[in-house]
Amino acid sequence: MKDSKVWIGLCAVVALSGCATDLVSSWKAPDAEPFRMSGEKVAAVVMVSDLTVRLAGEDALARELSARGAQGVPMYTLLAGADPDEAKARAAAERAGVVGVVVLRPVRVDKEISSRPTYSGVMDGGLWGGYYGHGWGSAWSAAEIRTDTIIIVETLVYSLHQNKLVWSGQSRTTNPANLNRLIENTAKQV
Repeated sequence: MKDSKVWIGLCAVVALSGCATDLVSSWKAPDAEPFRMSGEKVAAVVMVSDLTVRLAGEDALARELSARGAQGVPMYTLLAGADPDEAKARAAAERAGVVGVVVLRPVRVDKEISSRPTYSGVMDGGLWGGYYGHGWGSAWSAAEIRTDTIIIVETLVYSLHQNKLVWSGQSRTTNPANLNRLIENTAKQV
């Protein structure tokens, strides 16, 4: 995605009813060893360039990880700034005793427009006897037009002990009310 500000802007502004998240694809490393995060420190990373969004996202993801039995740790508390240097990030995580990393990365934001005609009722009246004009009317009135915001998020789970990606998936969220809700629903699905 070109600009992550769009991602948070859409998450914050789109307050339509309902927020549905579905896991649309996933992959598991075939040679991955069993990897349990329960009770272990797991770093939460939200890969966006906007620092405010990153901090809020990592806090929310860390809460979700903790709610599921891990000790969620926002990555920004281990490594200040958004330094993309993998060696520095790994060293900071290892110093903190982190065993795994969960990364959320927005991949795409789409708009889906749908419409459906609305029924306005039966047009009664005959064609003759003074009702000729009624018969020309329609039982269908203007269409209801709806715009849904669809956000595709990639989730990556890394094992530091195995030094590898052990699981990945993509989720599709429709009309998220806000960033916390998006992360909560994504965590539930993955």
